[in-house]
Amino acid sequence: MSTRQIIDTFDQWCGEQRSLVLATVFHTEGSTYSKAGHRILIADNGDYQGLVSGGCLEGDLAEHAATVIADGQARRVTYDMRDDADELWGLGIGCNGLIEVLLQRLDPAAGYEPFRTLTTSIRGRSPVVCLTVIESTDETFLAGTTHIMDTDGKQLLDTTIPDRYQTTLIKRCRETMNTGDTALIAHKQSGELTVLYSRVLPLPRMLVLGAGLDAIPVVRIAEQLGWQITIMDHRQAYLEKAGFDKFPNAFHIEPENLTTATDLSQFSAAIIMSHHLATDRIYLRQLAPGSIPYVGVLGPRIRRDRLIEDLSRDGIKGLERIKGPIGLDIGADCAESIALSILAEVYKLLTPANTVIARR
Repeated sequence: MSTRQIIDTFDQWCGEQRSLVLATVFHTEGSTYSKAGHRILIADNGDYQGLVSGGCLEGDLAEHAATVIADGQARRVTYDMRDDADELWGLGIGCNGLIEVLLQRLDPAAGYEPFRTLTTSIRGRSPVVCLTVIESTDETFLAGTTHIMDTDGKQLLDTTIPDRYQTTLIKRCRETMNTGDTALIAHKQSGELTVLYSRVLPLPRMLVLGAGLDAIPVVRIAEQLGWQITIMDHRQAYLEKAGFDKFPNAFHIEPENLTTATDLSQFSAAIIMSHHLATDRIYLRQLAPGSIPYVGVLGPRIRRDRLIEDLSRDGIKGLERIKGPIGLDIGADCAESIALSILAEVYKLLTPANTVIARR
């Protein structure tokens, strides 16, 4: 289940005024389905959106969530499935891992915070850092307290951090923003305080330039991943034949008008697949100097090299970062497997593995 599916379900449950619980993985050891910083939602009727395991633990989490909804107190739940301990749960999962989860009540009366602010950030364009108190002996800074900070250091949630913690915690938030590392850290200042720091990334936005039939699996798979997709083509007939004329973010544009048709800085990736050399050259002329992290052009290396050679003579900057051929080498031999290889490469670039640091 993608992050986008989780937040779409969140919108639905909010509209129904359901009481919800936010479940956050804050520590793992060994082999586990999810890692620290992963979040899912649980509704007051036991329904859940997202997975912390392969579906093995969510039912038990829903039971604990009911207690959290009833008393409003954040609660820690530990599942130890290492070695023979797995059999104690009667699940026989065999994952040989330990996973710890914090459950927080999300109240309609409180605007479903802190998850509402997180969803706004996820739908936005910049990452944020989420600080969550996991354990505390300080009655003024209880477990479940959450602080969310943007790239400029602005506090996005109305949370008060006691003065004695301000310098240490905000400094760590800034470090998390820079490194992307998810960290569980014990602070000892006027009490015992264990805090999870995690960077939360916005949903990837991908621009697909070319609406041929081979773009269909690219868009479908990307949508299943929860990405926000925009597709453009200068041939209206292509958009119609592929069914993109009914797609909300599909546009008929002239290639030379790309920079005026959309704000390129919003995209995490751009894939050029127009199958037309002159058109690709026009697209690359506008994309190469920009800041999009991933820009790739479909076709063999010799085709990419020809495009770069042509544009370099015109003094276009940023050509060295253009990828081609695009996609991971998985032996792809059809439109669907090629789409899979391309999106796997983009996913790998945009979703770097975070280092989980546990200090206890």
